[in-house]
Amino acid sequence: MSVRKIITKGDPVLGKKAHPVTQFDEKLHGLLDDMRDTLAQASGAGLAAPQVGILRRVVVISTGEEEGEILELVNPTIVATEGEQDGLEGCLSVPGYWGRVRRPMKATVRAQDRNGEWFERTGEAMTARCFCHEVDHLDGRLYTELVEGKLYTNDELEEMMEEQED
Repeated sequence: MSVRKIITKGDPVLGKKAHPVTQFDEKLHGLLDDMRDTLAQASGAGLAAPQVGILRRVVVISTGEEEGEILELVNPTIVATEGEQDGLEGCLSVPGYWGRVRRPMKATVRAQDRNGEWFERTGEAMTARCFCHEVDHLDGRLYTELVEGKLYTNDELEEMMEEQED
């Protein structure tokens, strides 16, 4: 297992649609393990394979529901959504920037696990946001295309938070 380099906005691979996974083998398991390590090292909420230069429909998400739980999604699709939330979103491939994005409050994803078994998982709030954000990556879209208003730098975001505390 190893930490892979996260590619950033401007790399053409981020704008391409990822291919379905058809072989559930040691190569896929190695990719998933590397993505887990990469996500942990980057302290991110989610990571899609295109973000590490692999055009496959593979995602890992830190759900935050249980300590250290990482959800692996292979060939995921959003099968149901409910409600709406408007909030700040960032991305490991767009470091140092944040933007307001409208997402569903609740989302159900259908995916396969590392062994090819199908399952469904419903997430709310941040998990629903992650499901949608990472599936967008698999379709070649970045959250910056959905931002309402402007992108904020880390400094601008920090300033906004301080103003809200006052």
